[in-house]
Amino acid sequence: MSPAFFPTPSTLPTPDLAGKRVVLGLTGGVACYKIAELTRRMIERGATVDVVMTDAATQFITPVTMQALSGRPVFVDAWDARMDNNMAHINLTRGADLVLIAPASADFMAKLAHGMANDLLSTLCLARPCPLAVVPAMNREMWEKPPTQRNVAQLRADGISILGPDSGDQACGETGDGRMLEPADILAEVISLFSPKPLAGKTVLLTAGPTSEPVDPVRVLTNRSSGKTGYALAQAAKEAGAHVTLVTGTTGLPPPRGVTTVQVVTARQMHAAVMQQAAQADIFIGVAAVADWHVSNASDQKLKKDGKGGGAPAMTFAPNPDILADVAALAHAPYCVGFAAETEDLYVQAEGKRRRKGVPLLVGNLAQDVMESDRTEVVLFDDSGAHPIAPGPKLAVARQLILEIAKRFSR
Repeated sequence: MSPAFFPTPSTLPTPDLAGKRVVLGLTGGVACYKIAELTRRMIERGATVDVVMTDAATQFITPVTMQALSGRPVFVDAWDARMDNNMAHINLTRGADLVLIAPASADFMAKLAHGMANDLLSTLCLARPCPLAVVPAMNREMWEKPPTQRNVAQLRADGISILGPDSGDQACGETGDGRMLEPADILAEVISLFSPKPLAGKTVLLTAGPTSEPVDPVRVLTNRSSGKTGYALAQAAKEAGAHVTLVTGTTGLPPPRGVTTVQVVTARQMHAAVMQQAAQADIFIGVAAVADWHVSNASDQKLKKDGKGGGAPAMTFAPNPDILADVAALAHAPYCVGFAAETEDLYVQAEGKRRRKGVPLLVGNLAQDVMESDRTEVVLFDDSGAHPIAPGPKLAVARQLILEIAKRFSR
């Protein structure tokens, strides 16, 4: 049936940070140089950024740089008279959606934990009416010391979000915990803070990427799946408040931050990993491009040509387990969502697959239109019919899909 018989596609969400105002506080640390990129990225996503710096922060990056990047005045001095009432520590957070401290030094975190207010940034944090998040950045020894850990525990108890830290090489030449998150990771965390949480406390299990079936130790049969849609859905589910486990075939993608990732290669490995965790999941989303067959007579040694231009190996195929159908058939099955990448007759093929698999919701698309692309266009199939989703970037579409899944799950 033609898509013209179905409803107009729903509207995708607005840009990630559109309409949000973030007060961005910088404290003393070499990681200040990364905040230039973070500022640019937040503005690109639609945010308005007001920058406040401690005196120590100005030793690492200048207010001129931050003003040029934010396009707004930068504040350093508690006695700055540019505001009519001389109360920057009050005015800057009124109407703000978030105060974000990045980098947050050990000293500044101690101030926050004990309610100290002896400069502009610490005072506005104490006087703020909006949420506060800090991004720690310090030497590994400083991070691990009991006073710092006590302060972190107090900040969490006070409802302050702690983003990071990461582990890795540090400016001092040492390696360990305390490294500030990269700008892209901070941005993802900020977006998550602003995201609705329709799946708060729920457990989501997803599959993503291609599976690869060995022919011999150096050759495999696989497909062109990039894994981008599955990874985007994992990120969107995490943003929606879920505890997410991603079972993934081999891709070139970095795992989404905050998502438990299980790496597999073959369809049978993916099946085993999923079935091990399916009983604990509230929602299962089968996005992976799973091979329907494996080579049952795969060679233990590399197959050789016979040197005469022929002699192609004879391969015997055996069916792989049906992951989606097996999860849906469990006695206490999670809410199951399947995917169908078709090349023709999408509406007929996808609805037929949904009924065969016995799942309440199936997401279909035309593979040739979206494979290896950063954009996608999908149609949802359920008992009430077909529901197109407006085309867009895969992450934007993934967020819309998660909202649709959450609505159906909560009924």
